[in-house]
Amino acid sequence: MKRLILPLAVLALGGCSSEGDELRDFVRNSDKGLPRRIEPLPAVKPFEPFTYEGFDLPDPFKPRKIEPNKSTSKLQPDVTRRREPLEAFPLESLAMVGTIEKGKALYALVKTPERDIYQVRQGNYLGQNYGVIVEISDSELKLKELVQDGAGDWAERSSALNLLPSDKGSTR
Repeated sequence: MKRLILPLAVLALGGCSSEGDELRDFVRNSDKGLPRRIEPLPAVKPFEPFTYEGFDLPDPFKPRKIEPNKSTSKLQPDVTRRREPLEAFPLESLAMVGTIEKGKALYALVKTPERDIYQVRQGNYLGQNYGVIVEISDSELKLKELVQDGAGDWAERSSALNLLPSDKGSTR
């Protein structure tokens, strides 16, 4: 047993000596690629204070309410009238799905996002921009909307809802 321990101890000590040699070589050679001279830091420029003189200008980060101009335009929505059910939905979420003729009047069938169907005729309102229906045909529903521009003035805009193509074979 003693014969076996002595050769193992010699091998273990021999392995330790080679690690020390590698470490010494690394330390000796580690500074070979480093520059010998370090460039001096640039001179520090003196600080020049800035005097802000824009205190009388409006603050760009403060929200301001748009004040309507005293324009000669007579366009303005009637805010006193009773709102209709289809004015609660954005125009993009409504869809024209058909028409019905009662007597001589043509009615459009409009579908809401909740899948309710409403009958509307010329003069009814729909959409969130005070849109009033001005014409109904078999293929589309035309309306005039009142929108407010950046200056606070009201402008008229034409819009339309086109008839959706029918889904034949659909079981919905």
